[in-house]
Amino acid sequence: MMHDQTLILTILLATIVMFLWGRWRHDMVAVMALLACVLAGLVEPGAAFAGFGHPAVVTVACVLVLSRGLQSSGAVDVLTRAVLPARAGPTASIAALAALAALLSGFMNNVGALALLMPVAVQLAGRLELPPGKVLMPLAFASILGGTTTLIGTPPNLIVSGFRENQADLSGYAMFDFTLVGLPLTVAGVAFIALVGWRLVPAREQPGTAGFDTGAYITEARVPEGSKAAGMRLREIENELDEADAQIVGLVRNDVKMSAPSGGRVVRAGDILVLEAEVEALPKVLAQLGLELEEGHKASKEKKDEDKPEGAAGDERDNERSDDLILMELVVRPESALSGRSASDILLRSRYGLNLLAVSRDGARSKARLRRLKIRPGDLLLMQGPSDILTEFAADFGCVPLAERQLRIPDRGKAITATLIMLIAVGVAATGLLPAAVSFAGGVLASMALRTVSPRTVYDAVDWPVVVLLAALLPVAGAMQSTGAADLVARLLLDSLARGDAVIGLAVILITTMVLTDLMNNAATAAVMAPIGMGAAMQLGVNPDTFLMAVAIGASCAFLTPIGHQNNTLILGPGGFRFGDYWRMGVPVDLLVIAVALPLLLLFWPLAS
Repeated sequence: MMHDQTLILTILLATIVMFLWGRWRHDMVAVMALLACVLAGLVEPGAAFAGFGHPAVVTVACVLVLSRGLQSSGAVDVLTRAVLPARAGPTASIAALAALAALLSGFMNNVGALALLMPVAVQLAGRLELPPGKVLMPLAFASILGGTTTLIGTPPNLIVSGFRENQADLSGYAMFDFTLVGLPLTVAGVAFIALVGWRLVPAREQPGTAGFDTGAYITEARVPEGSKAAGMRLREIENELDEADAQIVGLVRNDVKMSAPSGGRVVRAGDILVLEAEVEALPKVLAQLGLELEEGHKASKEKKDEDKPEGAAGDERDNERSDDLILMELVVRPESALSGRSASDILLRSRYGLNLLAVSRDGARSKARLRRLKIRPGDLLLMQGPSDILTEFAADFGCVPLAERQLRIPDRGKAITATLIMLIAVGVAATGLLPAAVSFAGGVLASMALRTVSPRTVYDAVDWPVVVLLAALLPVAGAMQSTGAADLVARLLLDSLARGDAVIGLAVILITTMVLTDLMNNAATAAVMAPIGMGAAMQLGVNPDTFLMAVAIGASCAFLTPIGHQNNTLILGPGGFRFGDYWRMGVPVDLLVIAVALPLLLLFWPLAS
């Protein structure tokens, strides 16, 4: 063994041990490995940070930003309502949710796709009277499988494509090269999860959920021109609201509030419906009937009517501010300065630029309009405004801010714009008109210009530890290849296990990658195994694409532990899971992946190049 090979394998072994130890974050370990390679003379100092400009890294960052646009605009929420069956049983409901997660994961960050659908999964579990984990784990596994279908679906695909691009006389993979194996694999996996898999998940109760039940809110929603609700009778609207467990408790017409309106009364455009609903159900209620939150409507109208002496610069600042609005729940403390006062009394909107959207008060209802409602200690207030202003307001008035609500009120215009931007970026990359990194960077620029993502928050959308991890490990993977260490490891694996058989060698690479990805980060696994897979193909004299695709599939399929993939980690707490709960469904899914992926790899990426 050569000196350089000994050095790189020692660094690699130490890196894997530190990944498994978990004492430091993965990106920190990756940077340590990179710096160790530089100090050992395995990576040129001038090329140490070339990974940050690598197309794979740029593409990952851009896809994360475009995913944020789809999330914040409510585009995914609209799709969710259209796809999920309303009153189906467990198998059909889980199948629809899992299929939707897989579809979204192919074109946006799969962690983002899971985060968007988790609240839907918890609500679905409640409707089906199942423990949350029995829906959350199938959802997480389906989102992982869906990432295998496209180039941008998951970081391992981009890493493998980037590694191939760095080889002489080779280029990166196209957008849908992964679909040939990934799509049939995902279909088979989702079918298994829906028919059998969810039944294997341990029935764990979600810990501590009762303490976070904030009760129903009373809010006001205006019926705009063209709304579905306009012209309907109140009883017809209430039938529509049954599914969301919401109800009408009042009607405001011509500034006169009716606390118990007749069910036969016809709703007109301009009326204000007083609704009682859980906070998570508000977006669904508003989108279902085409309603607008009254306070948000009034604020928007006032903003349009204002004269802005600052001119274009003032417009720009106002647009930036409106893009940064969040929703936050505040609980009113006994000594709060808000006690006994209303939103109108303190000039909430004109003085502070905040909107009071809804109030939750121990099930009690008031005859007063929302803006004139006298606030009491213990009330829960759902407020909208800039994060810093809300935090300052809570401190000044003696309120306790709860966790920021990830509540998205769908914006039809922005949802369509965000979807079109993503489709155009994917189409341009898929047809080869522009490289993927350039296409998606253009999509990010369009998202900022059209404000589906706020320019002030665009960098918040990027998962920087993932970006640093990828950028740091790419030169390390290159060092494994250039020193011949990857060929050495591949030869040892093939001589001891495959004994020169290419099909067995392919299975060894696939299974080894799947084992490693359950123990350390999937992106790190792809970076480590890509050069080994290439070396194995060279040793056997077969098509390297077969082995690189096996690495991409294996690195993505982490189903046995909560640490192998971020999606598995995300459901650990909400599902009430223990470390050993994952293998019960994970082992059958792993076996299915091996049984389906191997013949598909040999069919679509034959060993004879």
